[in-house]
Amino acid sequence: MLGMHGTVYANKAVLDCDLILSIGSRWDDRITGKLEVFCKDAIKMHIDIDPAEEGKVLQPDVFMCGDAKLVLEQLLPMVNKLDTADWVKTCQSWKKRFPLTYPKQGGLRMQHVIATASKLTDGKAIVTTDVGQHQMWVAQFFHINYPRQLHSSGGAGTMGFGFPAAIGAAFGNESGWPVLSFSGDGGFQMTEAELATAAIHKLPIKIFVMDNKYLGMVRQWQELFYDHRYSSVDMMGNPDFVKLAEAYGIPGLRIKRAADAERVIQKALEYKDGPILIHCECEKEDNVFPMIPAGAPLTAMLTEAPKAKLEKPTGST
Repeated sequence: MLGMHGTVYANKAVLDCDLILSIGSRWDDRITGKLEVFCKDAIKMHIDIDPAEEGKVLQPDVFMCGDAKLVLEQLLPMVNKLDTADWVKTCQSWKKRFPLTYPKQGGLRMQHVIATASKLTDGKAIVTTDVGQHQMWVAQFFHINYPRQLHSSGGAGTMGFGFPAAIGAAFGNESGWPVLSFSGDGGFQMTEAELATAAIHKLPIKIFVMDNKYLGMVRQWQELFYDHRYSSVDMMGNPDFVKLAEAYGIPGLRIKRAADAERVIQKALEYKDGPILIHCECEKEDNVFPMIPAGAPLTAMLTEAPKAKLEKPTGST
């Protein structure tokens, strides 16, 4: 995972690479940052089935239009294996020096809930997310470590996506893996009425509501770039999500302390008689790091909150 909230080691690899091949990616601004200096010494190749994607954001050296699998099958006979041992060793050293981490002290962290769910399922889960901080942490602390299915609206930024996506995934699930839905308190309330759908069809979804009483990602930007001038991000009117679930006939569990996370999540995973909601009462003002400000080069990556106020970001938000 590279780009705005990608890992330090991935972004270092991108900065130093001599060739980058994008398969079905849009080269969007969350990946490239400051376009003029993105992979400036690398050959850029792009495979996409949509001809409209050619040069839309970044002009590649080579664009191949077609089905990704078919294009790759035609490319493979044309290349020979290279000696990449030194490069792989360098990337592995960055991975050891710059691991993903989060504070272990204080209140309940969303990262801890997500990492615990990842550990208890051994990564074998179908995971959906809404939009915001939890979405980035799922990508960092769940999606990166194991092979699995992740359904997210990505850069479309569709609040309310995660829970209905989990319903669809549960209907089509033939893997036997659990379906885990991670939503923020703001996004969940946009489609919470679908609790009725999940209850009627007895869909075995584990519904994680990550409640920090904020629209967390917007609050993070207002903190870092707008001198803590918070506007329209406080979710002080949140309901008791356990009682909300129970109103639909769905059992609810609650996590308030990190020490309780493993026990409660295990209990939710063992419940097989339909959906179950887990209300996670998380730290209010936690920020996602690493982070690259919008429009900044990858070299401007922040691994912690800066002491000085940052300039307002450029580009889309």
